[in-house]
Amino acid sequence: MGSSERWWRCRAYSDVIVKLGPRVMGKSQQIDEFVTSHPEKEVVVVQGLGFVGAVMALVVANAPFEEYVVIGVDLPTDEGRWKVKALNEGTFPIESADPTVEELHEQALDRGNFLATCSEHAYEVADVVVVDVNLDVEKATDSDRALRGYDVDLSPFKSACHTVAERCSPETLVIVETTVPPGTCRNVVKPIFDETFEERGLPKTYRLGHSFERVMPGPDYVDSIRNFYRVYAGIDEESTDATRDFLESIIYTDEYPLTRLGSTTASEMTKVLENSYRAMNIAFVQEWTEFAEEVGVNLYEVIEAIRKRPTHRNLMFPGLGVGGYCLTKDPLLASWARSAHGNGDGNAHLPQSETAVEINDRMPRHTFERLQTALDDTVEGKTIVLLGVSYRKDVGDTRYTPAEYLYDLLEERGAAVRLHDPYVEHWEERDREVRQELEAVFTDEVDAVVFSTPHSEYKDNAELQRRLHALPERIVVHDAWGVLSDGEIGALQSTHHVQVTGRGDLHSEGTYSTEADFSPLSSLDSPTTTTSSA
Repeated sequence: MGSSERWWRCRAYSDVIVKLGPRVMGKSQQIDEFVTSHPEKEVVVVQGLGFVGAVMALVVANAPFEEYVVIGVDLPTDEGRWKVKALNEGTFPIESADPTVEELHEQALDRGNFLATCSEHAYEVADVVVVDVNLDVEKATDSDRALRGYDVDLSPFKSACHTVAERCSPETLVIVETTVPPGTCRNVVKPIFDETFEERGLPKTYRLGHSFERVMPGPDYVDSIRNFYRVYAGIDEESTDATRDFLESIIYTDEYPLTRLGSTTASEMTKVLENSYRAMNIAFVQEWTEFAEEVGVNLYEVIEAIRKRPTHRNLMFPGLGVGGYCLTKDPLLASWARSAHGNGDGNAHLPQSETAVEINDRMPRHTFERLQTALDDTVEGKTIVLLGVSYRKDVGDTRYTPAEYLYDLLEERGAAVRLHDPYVEHWEERDREVRQELEAVFTDEVDAVVFSTPHSEYKDNAELQRRLHALPERIVVHDAWGVLSDGEIGALQSTHHVQVTGRGDLHSEGTYSTEADFSPLSSLDSPTTTTSSA
């Protein structure tokens, strides 16, 4: 940091003290003293202490190739203040199965180079600002989860950018990690900084880059940041180089090299395209899941056979549905961006991407309908156990979990739903307590059990199998993820009605055709055959 830069910040400190008064001065003084206690170290401010920002701040505070002073900033809401207090007192505010999170947290507090705050004064002392602010898609759906429309509200994101632009120094490097519609840095963020700096009478010497996160919940929470591949770009060469230098200081790039792209729009597109591809892959398998069930085929063995081809190894297996923060919305961000920033008439979209989101959102209905059919066409008054409420195997993350729609369908139609998940104690989105002991959900009064999350704990679990076999009445067991082995399925079929999504070979409903009496050609040649489109 040069002498002119230090002078500018000293002037800014004086200005903010005069304008904001003693209450804010206390927070500002805390930040100033914190920074002063680490002379000659660059200050990195992480904006947003959510699922990505909280762990990003700890990774930067423990950067392997540079010693940073790190300040995490969240909004001065009840939730934001709670996160700040928890982080400063040594409690990570997000449940994590990765023990490295706790290790990094303890190390940062021991070193004294990490501070969480709600004070915007942090941006005035920043050399680098990493933007990790959520950007949501507002979907309009009907009762069947058919997608009727959607919108992207950029207002909170814009507000966050304005806050930084109004306070940061002229030479600050701003890196947007948030997943945004392609064109956002160019068409939204850069104009905000240009206009604000002009109003402040400052030269437009800030640097602006984009490098999206690929953070994954579970045991690889930390490694998905510092031990994983990154894409980056900037609005100009200087910004791109600065973004690269920062990333190289926190990521083990000798093993996970960075990929430099030609524009921030290209970087933004990379994130939404890779997630759209995965979402479409999942949606594609759904219609084949239904087809396989209709014609008595085990789709799992079909896919395994296809996956032997190197070009087809990522073909997805059947499942309950799609959850999490990314795949449920990112394809829509891209489609919205084409309409908002493309060269068309404003009506251009990405229809295949939109359709994939709709198919995936509606997938849990397939499990519900099969379950309902097996229960004499009604779930009213039935007691149904859901094994798993998180959206992903071996994590406690319930954001947009497909189990939510299945749960809603069961509740709306009068079922009594019991919940079990070894990683979740309270289901925040449905305000339901979740049991973590099998004996709490397995009683004599059970009509159906659904494997709704493929947790490792449910696989080859002798206690779980014993409790299923011990139930006094014949029940429906529906495995939505292929958790059960063939041996377990065979044993359970002796006493229960077993269904597995994508396993038409089980014939457990008595409605499937056998291979002997099913003729694809005769079916296709039938004058009653129709073709439908999603």
